[in-house]
Amino acid sequence: MDFVINLNASEFSKKIIEDKSAVILDVRTPNEFNDGHIPSSILIDIYNPNFQNKIMELEKDKSYYIYCRSGSRNYHAGNYMRQVGFLNVYHLEEGILSWNEKLEK
Repeated sequence: MDFVINLNASEFSKKIIEDKSAVILDVRTPNEFNDGHIPSSILIDIYNPNFQNKIMELEKDKSYYIYCRSGSRNYHAGNYMRQVGFLNVYHLEEGILSWNEKLEK
């Protein structure tokens, strides 16, 4: 099995702009999401018991750009997605802590 592709903040930003099938996925908690998130992000909390079901509702042919606070949760979420058949999965290496661009609240 291939693993997720690691991107630093500038690579992540560039790819979500260029990729027409990009879906930005925030796997933090709702409170963290409400504190600030990357614009156009979809929240699917990795700690939610329905996380796997929510992931399986997503279209597998899109590209998923995943982030969390520091990079650990999104790495695990992305590897789960790869295991269940998602092909294009990228993760923000150091999480939203490394993000220098504007956040939405």
